[in-house]
This record gives sequence, C-alpha cells and structure tokens, in this order.
Amino acid sequence: MLQITSPYDLSLIKEIPLVGKVEVEKALSTAYALFQDQSKWIAPHERIAILKRAASIMQSRLEELTKTATQEGGKPLVDSKIEVLRAINGVELAAEHIGQLKGEQIPMGLTKASENRIAFTSREPIGVVSSISAFNHPLNLIVHQVVTAVAAGCPVIVKPALTTPLSCLTLVDILKEAGLPDGWCQAIICDNDAAELLVTDSRINYFSFIGSAKVGWYLKSKLANGTRCALEHGGAAPVIVEKDADFETLLPSLLKGGFYHAGQVCVSVQRVFVHESICDDVANKLAEMASKLVVGDQMDEKTEVGPLILPREVDRVEEWVNEAIQAGTKVLCGGKRISNTCFEPTVLLDPPLDAKVSRLEIFGPVVCVYSYADRDKAIEIANSLDVHFQAAVFTKDLDVALDCVKKLNATAVMVNDHTAFRVDWMPFGGRDTSGIGMGGIQYSMHEMTREKLMVIKSKVL
Repeated sequence: MLQITSPYDLSLIKEIPLVGKVEVEKALSTAYALFQDQSKWIAPHERIAILKRAASIMQSRLEELTKTATQEGGKPLVDSKIEVLRAINGVELAAEHIGQLKGEQIPMGLTKASENRIAFTSREPIGVVSSISAFNHPLNLIVHQVVTAVAAGCPVIVKPALTTPLSCLTLVDILKEAGLPDGWCQAIICDNDAAELLVTDSRINYFSFIGSAKVGWYLKSKLANGTRCALEHGGAAPVIVEKDADFETLLPSLLKGGFYHAGQVCVSVQRVFVHESICDDVANKLAEMASKLVVGDQMDEKTEVGPLILPREVDRVEEWVNEAIQAGTKVLCGGKRISNTCFEPTVLLDPPLDAKVSRLEIFGPVVCVYSYADRDKAIEIANSLDVHFQAAVFTKDLDVALDCVKKLNATAVMVNDHTAFRVDWMPFGGRDTSGIGMGGIQYSMHEMTREKLMVIKSKVL
C-alpha cells in the first residue's frame, strides 16, 4: 500500500493500493484497443459535452478539490484554491478548443501535374497518450496532461506523482461521472519499474512528462521508435532589474515569484541580477518582506509559505545554502530550516556563480541577488546555464526591455512581471535542457493530434 502523508506534519491522509506491471499492461491493452477500433472513438460534440459537465462538477466541488490538493501537495490553502479554479478553467478551455482542431486547403493546379485535384488536411487523434506528472500542482498539471488528451480524442493513461495522487484520482472519477466512457482515462499508481512500461511500449503514441531533467531525458531515450513526446523540466529563472525599475511593483512581484509554493515551481524566481546602483536597496527590502512571510501548516488560512514536499528536500536546500554561506555569501534573511519539513524564506546576496544555488534549480524558498554594472554581462551570466525556461526584466525603458527580451535565452520573457507568471492558454515550456515541446491547453491538444492529407482527383475539377 502507498501511504499519502501531509508534507507539513507527515500525518497520514490515506492509503491506496500500489499496482505493478500486470496492471500497467492491462491499462495499455485497454487504451490501445479503444484507439484501434474507430467505432469507439468519441465524437467531437460528445467530448465537448463531457468536458463541460466535468467543469461543472469540479465547480460544485471546489472546496473539496481545494482541500485535497492542499493536504497532499503542501501549497497554502489560498494558492491551492487558485490552482483549482485554474484547473476548472483549463477544462473549459479544452472544450472550447476542440473546434479549433482543424486542417486547411492545400492549393492544387499550380503545376500541370497537379491539375484536376483538390486537397485538404485534417487533424486526427495521435493515439494512446501516456502522461507522467509532478507533485507541485497536483490538479492543474493533470488537467494539462489528461484533459488535453481527452479533448484531442486520445485514450490517456496517467501516472501522478506518488506524493500527490489523490487529486488525479478525483479528476479521473469526475471525468467518468461526466460521461467519459470506460478506458479513455486511466490512472495508474505504480512504482518506477512498472511506470517505465508507460514509456517504452510501442503502443504509446505520445508521451507527456513533467519532472526533473535527469529523469525526463532518460525516459525520452527509452521511447519506442515513432513515439512523440513533450518534456517539461525545470529552470533557474533569471530576472534583470534595471536602475529605473518601479520598486512598488518590483518587490511584491519578486516576493511572489520567488516564494510562491515555497519556490517549488519550475519557473520560480531564483537569480535576480540588479543594477549596482540599487542592488543593496532591492536586496535588503526584499529580504525584509520575505522575513515577514508566514511559514507553516498549509491548511492554515494565514500561511503564505508551506512545507517542502519531503524532508529530504529540506535537507538538500539546507546543504546548498550552507555551501553558499561557507563560500562567503551574505545571508540577508532566512538561511535555516524551521523544522524537518519547512525552510525559512531566504535571500542570499552575491553567492559565487559556481555554487549550487547559482547553477542548479533550487526548488525551494531561496532567492539569490547579484549586483551588476554591465547589463550585457548580466545577461551573459543569466544565459550561461544549460536550463532556459522563463525569464523577466524590470525597467521603464521600452528599448531596454526589448533588448533584454531579444538577448535572454528563454521561451518567454516577462516585462515588469515575475518569471512564474502563467495563464493556461499561453504557450509554456522549456528549451535546451529545460525541455522539448510546448504546453498550454490548446498547444498540447494540437501536439496530441496528427495531420492527414486527402487529395481528390476528378476530371471536373
């Protein structure tokens, strides 16, 4: 049995069965048989109706879904509620975009050889989708990896993180309650050995992964020939702060982007490069604000920063921060564990560029601030890592903003906003080591379909 515990006090929430390779094989066989029999495919209007009903059911159970996500994931109650609302909106978006899965006319008659023909493309479901998810957004990530597949007309098998499977199981039940036929969405709670079958099997047409780069690239190397994939890994998001930045918007934005969900976000603010003329002021004020954040039980409405997902993550963050401190880094606030599950919101000033906090994804409540005189040099340092996801720049100068957008190596650059900004209909994904493929509801749906060309030849054309 798998024990699901609260990240804050490690109390038992629930026990659920952990299945093995036999059950994974059964799920694969079921999904593959559904896709192979086109008579069982779900018509677009039926998919729309199912997803609309699912969104309505989710809305009616908002408090229940929020409580489940908060308990198992450790994200503070107020933030978990926002996640659930986003998840509901994501289901609605998927229903709306089913009508946008369309092809186009391809011109014919442009050469003598192409006369008397008319041609169109259409989009078809790609096939069986396998999704392996992460813990940090236990409901919304599942929506992005599962509901998109359902909307595209694909059978989907999902393995949630073993620390946070309850939100996933609830969503799958809601889809069934909304009318999704058996077998079209299956949740598998299994160990890593069994889960590898969800990657290597040739019956998988599309693999969606959210998690660490080490695991993601390894799994990609195991894919069967022809299996397409999307990998979403982490980053060490950089921010450029120019001397004309608006402090009133800058500081709350950095605070939210750096300490939201205790920094356990793949685009969390991590490396803040500040012009030397304002660096001390920005760093000290950010530290003052961070030191006032309420850390504790995620179920308490007053909590602003919850626990890390596992005690070993607290150990890791503590080790990395101590390494930076021993190398001469100035700690402006925090720097210590509160308990075996919580770590103080921490602001570090000018840690060495070769320290772990500067070159690896922290995934904890730690923000590093660096002083710069030359913006191009700061951007060069920001770009020097092999992870590139989202970045940001704060300035009132449009030319400076555009220069940073052009030069920062990132899939998205936020101007006067933090790096963790996201809405569910925008493209979202990493480049280079940070991932491959693009997320976002309609973008994932498009990737989960494939194009077919039909050419009709007729003497009357």
